[in-house]
Amino acid sequence: MGRVTRTAPGQQPDPHSLRPRLPSPVLELTDGPFARRGVRLLLKRDDLIHPDLPGNKWRKLEPNLRAAAAAGDRTLLTFGGAYSNHLRATAAAGRLLGFCTIGVVRGDELAGRPLNPSLARCAADGMRLHFLDRARYRRAADPDVRAALHDRFGAFRLIPEGGSNSLAAQGCTELGRELRGVADTVAVACGTGGTLAGLAAGLGPRQRALGFPVLKGGRPHFLGRAVGELQTAAFGGPRGDWRLDDRFHCGGYARRTPELDAFADAFEDRHGLPLERSYVAKLLYGLTTLAEEGAFAPGSAVAAVITGRP
Repeated sequence: MGRVTRTAPGQQPDPHSLRPRLPSPVLELTDGPFARRGVRLLLKRDDLIHPDLPGNKWRKLEPNLRAAAAAGDRTLLTFGGAYSNHLRATAAAGRLLGFCTIGVVRGDELAGRPLNPSLARCAADGMRLHFLDRARYRRAADPDVRAALHDRFGAFRLIPEGGSNSLAAQGCTELGRELRGVADTVAVACGTGGTLAGLAAGLGPRQRALGFPVLKGGRPHFLGRAVGELQTAAFGGPRGDWRLDDRFHCGGYARRTPELDAFADAFEDRHGLPLERSYVAKLLYGLTTLAEEGAFAPGSAVAAVITGRP
C-alpha cells in the first residue's frame, strides 16, 4: 500500500481516503508453549491496517480525525513522550489529510537537542514540537496549562496522550467485533487504556479481553480506573469481561530486559516475524508465560493484537 497525498487546500479531510486495510487479517501460528498445552495462538495483524497509521493508532485516531473534519477544525494538538508512536501517527495523519499538527512533548530538557529518529519523523511530517517540563506535563489537563497552550498556538482540537478518549474507545469496538467468535481470550498491550476499553466492549459473550500494561508504577490501579472511565464516557458504563496483568512491563515504557530480548529474538527466529519491542514483544512474552503456567484451557484459542511494527 503506497502513501496517500495530502488533502488539497479547502477540501474536507476524509480519513477513509487513506484506504485502510479492514478488517485486518488473522494469522494462526503453531508455537511450542501453546501447542504443548493444546492452545491455538492467533495473531490479529492490526499492524497491516495502514503503513503510516498502523494498528490501534488508526482505530483510535480515525473517529477523532472524522470529528475534527466535521467540526471544521484544521489544527490538532496532542501529547506524548520522546518516542511516542501516537505522536508519529498524528503527525502522519496531518501530512496525509491536511491538518496542522502540534506535538507537546514530555521533557523540556529535550528542547535544543538534536531530535531523536521518532521526533525527527514527526517534524518531517510537519508537526510543530513544543517541549513541556515534566511537572507541567503531568498537569496537562489543568485549565491553566490548557490556557497557556491556547495563548501560544491559538485554536486547536485537543487529542489526549495516546489518543485515548471516548471517541477512541468507540473506534476500538470494531476491533472486538472483528474478533467475535474467533478466540476465547483476546490480548493487547496497554499504554493509556483506550484500545482495551473499546476491544472489551466489542467482543461477544464468553470472550474476555486481557491487557498487558507496558508502563510501571501503580499502573494496574491507574490503568484499570482509566479503562473504566473511558467505558463510562464512551458507552455509559462498564462493558465486557476484561482484566490486566502487570507482570510484563520489563521496567517501564521503552525499557527492555535480557529475558525479553531473548524471548523476542527466539520468537522472530521461529516465525520470521519482527517484533516491536515496547508493546508487541511484551504482549507475546506475557501470553507465552501464561500459556506455560496453564492459564488457558486446552482446546481454547488466544488472539494477540499486533498493534505496530518495529
